[in-house]
Amino acid sequence: MIFVKPSQCGGFGSGNELNSSIRMSPKLPSHLIPSLIFLTLVSLYFLSSLLSLHTPSSSYSSSSSSTSISKCNLYRGNWVFDPDRTPLYDDTCPFHRNAWNCIRNQRQNLSFINSWKWVPRGCDLPRIDPFRFLGLMRNKNVGFVGDSLNENFLASFLCILRVADKGARKWKKKGAWRGAYFPKFNVTVGYHRAVLLSKYQWQPKKSEAGVEDPSEGIYRVDVDVPADDWAKIAGFYDVLVFNTGHWWNYDKFPKEKPLIFYKGGQPIFPRLGMSDGLKVVISNTIAYIQKEFPGNTLKFWRLQSPRHFYGGDWNQNGSCLFNKLLEENELDLWFEPGNNGVNKEARQMNFVIEEALRGTDIQLLDVTHLSEFRADAHPAIWLGRKDAVAIWGQDCMHWCLPGVPDTWVDILSQLIHDHRFGRNGGI
Repeated sequence: MIFVKPSQCGGFGSGNELNSSIRMSPKLPSHLIPSLIFLTLVSLYFLSSLLSLHTPSSSYSSSSSSTSISKCNLYRGNWVFDPDRTPLYDDTCPFHRNAWNCIRNQRQNLSFINSWKWVPRGCDLPRIDPFRFLGLMRNKNVGFVGDSLNENFLASFLCILRVADKGARKWKKKGAWRGAYFPKFNVTVGYHRAVLLSKYQWQPKKSEAGVEDPSEGIYRVDVDVPADDWAKIAGFYDVLVFNTGHWWNYDKFPKEKPLIFYKGGQPIFPRLGMSDGLKVVISNTIAYIQKEFPGNTLKFWRLQSPRHFYGGDWNQNGSCLFNKLLEENELDLWFEPGNNGVNKEARQMNFVIEEALRGTDIQLLDVTHLSEFRADAHPAIWLGRKDAVAIWGQDCMHWCLPGVPDTWVDILSQLIHDHRFGRNGGI
């Protein structure tokens, strides 16, 4: 594949001809001089107005690709090998999580993994400049709400932003699971762990005598009550990124210890299965966000991060020891629900989420397709603990850092930039 970047050129003429005509004019009667001065000033004002229409704003440096990027689909394109591309951070970043720190864990082929650049069709995705981004977000806050894949995203984001502020320190307030504060720019980035988004809790079974049996029971999910971890953050964050999906399966909640859905404090009848329960939770979560969060809060919903288990699921000796990317013609074999593979749930979840978000002001952050190619980029067996694989199996769900989530950060930063300087105003 050959990618050609279009060039742009153009210019604007000067006003020398106007000045020359004035100098060469014959002497005029004195009573006409004020009128001529007035006409000259009007002409200069008109000319300067035209020039200003052709002068780009200097408030944020934008390349030609940044200007045109809103006109293309950031989520469809190809990974292009770039041997000069290197990560912006290393294994010493204090915001790493050990199991994802693939440099420290000596993951094989990591330099190759990080030598791929995502190129959307029709434009070039700029790499985030952490100095400019934090300057753009000065005195503002960014929040992530959801499961560990949003935490994976957060860790990449924090390590990249720390390049611009080495004084960044860990932050854990407002019910946040983890986060960081960047003092040079007065910016906070936090993560609120809420794997189902709605409030859920273990409810032990009671005997007829009222005695609880802690080993048996159900998980009660209140579909109309947000999890405590993020229920009270409205008004604090200027940008929010939500996700859910990876806990909505029978591995997490087996049928003998099921999710039972409640609304208004009462169980929903007839009882909802996992899929219908997901739809109701997402619908209620969106209604809560739309009602409680200010309209000027920029809100995203990150679609699913695909898994790459091969030969079985995580608890069935599934593996992801790959040294190359998947080809585009392989993606449907791996991920299309009709093929009933172990990695089909990402597209299934996306369908539910996209339907629920239709007509809201929550933007889709669609990282699914670009991540489907990257079977090579998971921690796999390099988890930082010798017994980790024996206990949990290979990790073919989360991502190595540095790695694919760094590209998610590039896309998120571009979307925030486009919103800040777009027609719809700013954050």
